[in-house]
Amino acid sequence: MRWIILAATLALAVGSAAAQAAQIYKWVDAQGVTHFDAQPPVGQSSQELDTPKAVPPPPTAPARTDASQEQQAVDAKVRKQVAAQEAKRKEYCETQRTNLALLQNNPRVRQEVNGEFRRFTEEERQARIVEIKKSIDDTCN
Repeated sequence: MRWIILAATLALAVGSAAAQAAQIYKWVDAQGVTHFDAQPPVGQSSQELDTPKAVPPPPTAPARTDASQEQQAVDAKVRKQVAAQEAKRKEYCETQRTNLALLQNNPRVRQEVNGEFRRFTEEERQARIVEIKKSIDDTCN
């Protein structure tokens, strides 16, 4: 009984392997109909077609190692740092845009110098406007 089961299993394995490796033939008959078959036609020329091989399964993902976990921790830390820098940059840009609006809309801007307030001259105000616009262009855009 065991021999019969073993023989049947081997026959199925060999048969399926042969079926997977079978060659396909293509030919056109006298009426112009194209045929495909595993056997070439007798007395007619045929074309042997290349059959694609079975696609191997994709490799399994390797288990996470300590090195990849360390890399993930470093990546998370860097992402936090980048987010903090981005928040600071946005705050800086908002402050610079507010300062620019104040300088452009108010010709009488004052600045505290050594505990005393002094008014900007028009040249100083225009120079500050140019500086802030350049800063905004370099940092905020």
